[in-house]
This record gives sequence, structure tokens and C-alpha cells, in this order.
Amino acid sequence: MGLAAGYKAWLITVGNEVLIGRIVNTNMAWLGRKLTLLGYKVVRGLIVPDDLEEISWAFREALKSGVKVVVSTGGLGPTFDDKTAEGLALALDSKTVLNREALKMIEKKYKDKGLELTKHRIKMAIIPKDAKPIKNPVGTAPGIYVKIGDTHIFALPGVPSEMKAMFEESVEPFLKKIGPKIVFVEKFLKVKGLPESEVAPVIDEAMKLGNIYVKSHPKGAELGLPILDLHITASGEDLKRAEDEVNKALDYLREKLAAKGGEIIEHKKH
Repeated sequence: MGLAAGYKAWLITVGNEVLIGRIVNTNMAWLGRKLTLLGYKVVRGLIVPDDLEEISWAFREALKSGVKVVVSTGGLGPTFDDKTAEGLALALDSKTVLNREALKMIEKKYKDKGLELTKHRIKMAIIPKDAKPIKNPVGTAPGIYVKIGDTHIFALPGVPSEMKAMFEESVEPFLKKIGPKIVFVEKFLKVKGLPESEVAPVIDEAMKLGNIYVKSHPKGAELGLPILDLHITASGEDLKRAEDEVNKALDYLREKLAAKGGEIIEHKKH
């Protein structure tokens, strides 16, 4: 039995803009890599329009398949065509309700900006009954979490920066707890003198070297004195293989970034 047996996942993207080719579906690629590193096997990725029946159908199909995890992105905003919460409720044969915890999250966001709660903004706090809101540390729309049987469903915003922050802060730690027991190897690299925009292509190439993930954390100013903390991770059943993949990526990053004039000022686990 393989590592991901019993730990299958579906990804659902909601949005007309993806289907018509106006934007590239980077969310699905990012989530697919993340889930794979966590030991889950992504067995299906669906893209559906901003249509209530289509959204509901996607969630129903995911639930019928009996997968462990479903992650959707998109359709949680304040506009009329943001229908993910309603579509999820329909798939659950439930209804949407005003969630007080979600409303408090939204209220604080707008209050901090000196803005009033409008009908459209309150809409983002209306989620399926018995679901829980997921904190959005970057934007305003909370995510949604609900468990049906053995399936855990997470609905996240479509804005990549919001989706990634919410996944790493709230979803990823949870998935580690309920996921397969795997080894996890991580190393760190600190680079001084190169802006993140120049480092990004090198990171992209490094991630092609194996089943690894590289996250950059800017510490300085992009155009002033840039400092980047790079976090390189790999996971799997085999500790030696995971270590080899991380070290290979680490060596590549050090070589390429030094060649670009970057100063490696720290290289240690912390």
C-alpha cells in the first residue's frame, strides 16, 4: 500500500476567469505541490464556473468519491457571482447562515480601515450551517471548513496571496495532524543583496530538481537592502531520499544566487 493510500485529495477551482483563459490557474499547481509534500495524493482537479449548480455538483462529486480532503479556491467574495458558500451548502443538503465568528472577523477588518459593514460585506460571513470560518490574515473574506463523514472540506479565497497565507497558517498544520506519518526534512538559507523578484526564477528552477518546496520570506526592502530567508523542505517515507533532495536544491540555490552576486550570510537550521 502506497504512502498516499487513504489520503486522497481533490482540488476545485471556482471562476469564469480561469475557464476563459483570462488568468492562469496557479492556485491548483501550488496546492497540488503542497498536498503532495504533505503525503496526500491529489487524484482530481476540477475547474467550474461561477454557477451555483456547477459548484454544488463539484462538491457532491468530491464527497461521493470519499476522498480525505477537498480544497476549493475562489467564489468567497462580496459580489453577486461569488457563490461557493451557497454551492457548498447545496451540496451538503444544508443551508447558509450568518456565522457570528465570521462576521466578527470581517467587522474587525473593515473597522480597522474605518469602513462600514455593508450588505455585500456581510455576505462574506454567510456560510453553510455547521461550518467554521477560517481566518484570513491577508484579505477580508474568511475561508470555510466543514467535515462530512471522513471528508474534510476547505474553501479558500481565489486571490493567491490570501489563499497561500490561509493554507500555511490554518490548513497545513491541520492536514499534518490528520495526514500520513511521513518524514519531513527542512533547511534554511539566508541571502543578502538580491531582491525577491530576482531570486524567484532561481527558486522555480530549484523546485524542478525533486519533490521539494522552497518558500521565500523577505526581511529587507525589495529595492533597498534586500534580505531573504529561504526555507527548503521535502517529505516522504524515505529519510535519506528526502535529505538528498533538500541538499541538492540547497547546493543549487547557493551556487546560482552567489553567481548573481548574492551574499550567503547564514546557512543553518533554526
